[in-house]
Amino acid sequence: MALLAYLKSLFILQLLMGFVFVVSGLIINFIQLCTCILWPINKQLYRRINCRLSYSLWSQLVMLLEWWSGTDCTLYTDQATVDKFGKEHVIVILNHNFEIDFLCGWTMCERYGILGSSKVLAKHELLKVPLIGWTWYFLEIVFCKRKWEEDRKTVFKGLTRLKDYPECMWFLLYCEGTRFTETKHQISMQVAESKGLPKLKYHLLPRTKGFTTTMQCLKGTVSAVYDVTLNFKDNQTPTLLGIVNGKKYKADMSVRRFPVEDIPDDEQECANWLHKLYQEKDALQENYNKEGKFPGPTIIPPRRLWTLLNFLFWATLLLSPLINFACGVAVSGSPLLIIGFIIFLIIASVAIRRLIGVTEVKKTGSSYGNPEAKKQN
Repeated sequence: MALLAYLKSLFILQLLMGFVFVVSGLIINFIQLCTCILWPINKQLYRRINCRLSYSLWSQLVMLLEWWSGTDCTLYTDQATVDKFGKEHVIVILNHNFEIDFLCGWTMCERYGILGSSKVLAKHELLKVPLIGWTWYFLEIVFCKRKWEEDRKTVFKGLTRLKDYPECMWFLLYCEGTRFTETKHQISMQVAESKGLPKLKYHLLPRTKGFTTTMQCLKGTVSAVYDVTLNFKDNQTPTLLGIVNGKKYKADMSVRRFPVEDIPDDEQECANWLHKLYQEKDALQENYNKEGKFPGPTIIPPRRLWTLLNFLFWATLLLSPLINFACGVAVSGSPLLIIGFIIFLIIASVAIRRLIGVTEVKKTGSSYGNPEAKKQN
């Protein structure tokens, strides 16, 4: 076990894995670009192909969580809810406290066969991030600038376009709008007090516009809302860098299903429903802190081999020519070739580190609490 942990910490292995992810991502993005010719001919075929292509990329990250770090994911929910996973269009509401919360969500999507068709209401800045933003663009992810005056038209258009999506999708909403920090929490509770809303201890005040708009646009398409509250055992603070280094975490996810017919149609009543939901999420967090677990039965969905096999396919395809090239450079004795290859490795390592930085809390702060920013919805 000590030897395995040592191997996982080796930078060269991490670099090779990063190389596989980046290069395979660029190949996938190019194929996605080529599929654009299908859109005016057969839109649904375009979508099905891109679901599989995005799965091939995202499953590599899921492989890191499941097989490389060995992180465990336990669901706290009932069997009747689990039986519906992957068989209906839903909106997923997830707390935004951890750097890898999205990865835990993707893991559940993968285990129930909907990773490729999972969606999110994402901040517009991510559209500019290579691989991540580009893949999401082809997957019809809805981007927003978190300024409702600018977002209204594009968000309505993007959501409405998904009404006839052919694959079962989970549409993820981070209703808090940004990751939880103590500073943001203090500011958010000041907003709650000014609006006469109950204060939350473990969450930011939810921004209701995104939720009410999504409910309005996808009415008749989505069957339910899944409220997901994520925590980690022993007060762990997981990071993507920790996952890359092979560190194992234990994730607990409470999942509650709410049929859409139980959620009010009126915008204000729907917003009130969301505020009440977050008060319940706060109570769940409080219970978890005291008991070390969520209430209710537990289900541990088994890992699937597809993520590992997919990574091994790309690794075999891409690492063989890279290793042959590196050996050729080494035996050539050419200082120019050797220096050029070293520079390539440095650039690659910096690029991979920057991609990891996209998930880091300290580097992904929003303008939340900026006095010049718009007030919360």
